[in-house]
Amino acid sequence: MKLLRRNRRAVTSFVAIGALVLGLAACAPSDSTKTADGAVPDISGNPAVTLSVFAAQFPGTNLATNAFSKELSKKFNITFTWQTTTLDGGPAKEKRQISLASGDYPDAYMLIPWVDQFTPPELLKLGKQGVLRPLQGLIKKYAPNIQKALDTIPEYRAMATAPDGNIYGLPQWNDCYHCSYQDKLWMNSAWLKKLGLEQPKTTKDLVKVLKAFKTQDPNGNGKADEIPLTGDTRDSVIPYLMNAFIYDPQGTSGNNNSTLVLKGQRVDMQANKDGWRAGLKFIKSLYDQGLIDQGAFTQNGDALRAQGDSADATIVGSGSVLHPAIFVTPGQADGRDKNYDAVPPLTGPDGANFTAYNIPSTPGATFALTSKASSAQQVQSIKMMNYIYSTQGQIEGNFGSEGIGWEKPGASDISLDTTLKPILKVIQAPVGSKPTNTSWSAMAQYNNTSAFRSSQATPTDLYSSAGYERRLYEATKLYAGHEDKAQIYPYWAVWIDPSLGSEVATLQTNIENYVQQSSLQFITGSKNIDTGWDDYKKGLDGVGLTRYLQIQQKAYDQSKK
Repeated sequence: MKLLRRNRRAVTSFVAIGALVLGLAACAPSDSTKTADGAVPDISGNPAVTLSVFAAQFPGTNLATNAFSKELSKKFNITFTWQTTTLDGGPAKEKRQISLASGDYPDAYMLIPWVDQFTPPELLKLGKQGVLRPLQGLIKKYAPNIQKALDTIPEYRAMATAPDGNIYGLPQWNDCYHCSYQDKLWMNSAWLKKLGLEQPKTTKDLVKVLKAFKTQDPNGNGKADEIPLTGDTRDSVIPYLMNAFIYDPQGTSGNNNSTLVLKGQRVDMQANKDGWRAGLKFIKSLYDQGLIDQGAFTQNGDALRAQGDSADATIVGSGSVLHPAIFVTPGQADGRDKNYDAVPPLTGPDGANFTAYNIPSTPGATFALTSKASSAQQVQSIKMMNYIYSTQGQIEGNFGSEGIGWEKPGASDISLDTTLKPILKVIQAPVGSKPTNTSWSAMAQYNNTSAFRSSQATPTDLYSSAGYERRLYEATKLYAGHEDKAQIYPYWAVWIDPSLGSEVATLQTNIENYVQQSSLQFITGSKNIDTGWDDYKKGLDGVGLTRYLQIQQKAYDQSKK
């Protein structure tokens, strides 16, 4: 959860560019050689096409010479021309928007969720304007693998299908088990052992452990340099701790920072409830005692990693991160990276014992065809995507060439899910090695089902580099089932009316900023949580909470029809 104030000028600029896009895109010239919206081309064979594609390009990778690009080009008779961006989300989104606003947009977009993908309101608006082509007819006729994904994964169909029944773009599906439970705490087990302590089970236990970390010199260097608990602006300490007081749906994905939940069939938020206040009071008590690092609320991921990798000594006792490699580099000479183990959800003073569930895929779309795509380009593109949705396409797209990024598993290899037969074994690249330029990596994660991810051969040594995924898999079992299923708001299946897209984006930004900044002020003491709570709740109405909940409620009710 980000506790730093977002750049409002940048947000305003982006909204303005978006409005320009939606105005100018509607005026894009038609092309009589293209099929009409909704019509399904009838083309046999693999006619040669040149396909212009807008895509984000990883450092050290060249999509034009990439081995997977070449494989797709050969299989589907496609000559690619690439319009590329970096992975920097702000500039990438702006470049994508400008391409649309100019009217000179590509035949296809291949985006990345956390970089520049289309939001649901954008899809609806651009689809209704005819800029993006409906895909369901093409899928039904030419893409059985995609159709199977839509037919067998209800959440995926809900994410992909607009309220008008059209599929204007394909979202990725990345059923990452450990990513679904993001509010984890990783604690230094070597320190616990040295101090004769056990992992905490309650908030009271946690205070005892953190005090011991702070005062009893567990790193043995004779200095009071230990940091009992830390995090960063993305990997906040708040959700893990808050879930011992009230169900906090936030994760590190950023999809539910406004803390939306369901109370029966009513959309509500958690950040103005008494349990939230109690949680903030507890977190403030830790902060006041110096048990939470002051930088945990303001530092970025690099600063957090610098703490975990401190050259003088191990100084981090625990970190509230999705996985430990976020705050400590794997493969440390002193083995410190192997000392951190997951602490299950804590039980609070009133018995709350929750963790958040966040669907690990992002609503919206990363693949879309535009009105520029000819009949042949549409067919060849959807055939290409159909291959990417296959098991072999996922292996090659995600991991690259056989013998370089992956190999066939051996007789003794064991899948992550031991009940499944392994289908591949990832080849670990040496630390510091250059990218191999053989895969599309995150740009190809379209059908990463749980079965696919869990069928990868993974060593049983949880603390080896190659066994890291199993370490996360086993740790997540400690959290699964602690989510409050009745309160989960299915944001991935809720489509906001595109005419309200800009308003909702502004309301959400304002609400999230207000909640996050107020939480920080209450915790650090610049606002008094006892005397200032009522004013804080009134302030939520001032930033549009009532209107925001009305819009979300209407969209949720519509999704249930």
